[in-house]
Amino acid sequence: MIALVRSVLCDLMPRSAQLPGIEDTGVAAFLVKLRRESTSLYWTGLVAGAVVYAFTPVLSVGLPLPSFLLPARLRDLHAQRIVKSNLYLVRQAVFLLRLSAGMCWGMHPTIRTHFGLTPYPEDPGTLRTT
Repeated sequence: MIALVRSVLCDLMPRSAQLPGIEDTGVAAFLVKLRRESTSLYWTGLVAGAVVYAFTPVLSVGLPLPSFLLPARLRDLHAQRIVKSNLYLVRQAVFLLRLSAGMCWGMHPTIRTHFGLTPYPEDPGTLRTT
């Protein structure tokens, strides 16, 4: 499931000429840690959102293929259109993915430095939900 969630997050936050994408921020390690430290309800919602995203290109680009089989141009178009879906539950599922992607991306030292922010200190590992 981590591979699916990672694929979707990379679609939603690709690199640009100005900024690194989420694939440049250690997203796989972030997801392993998130899975270990989050509640099962949050993780289930994240996986459900990834499944919704992966199997809705038929709604956004009109092709009955999963998102990970689309060519790059159509994956990008799917990512742009699905966040504007008229279906509230689809938008909410994708929002949870974007929220998690933003946590990973925004805490990375390279991204923080790019915006003139100091990197976060190492996580002391003292607060746990489980």
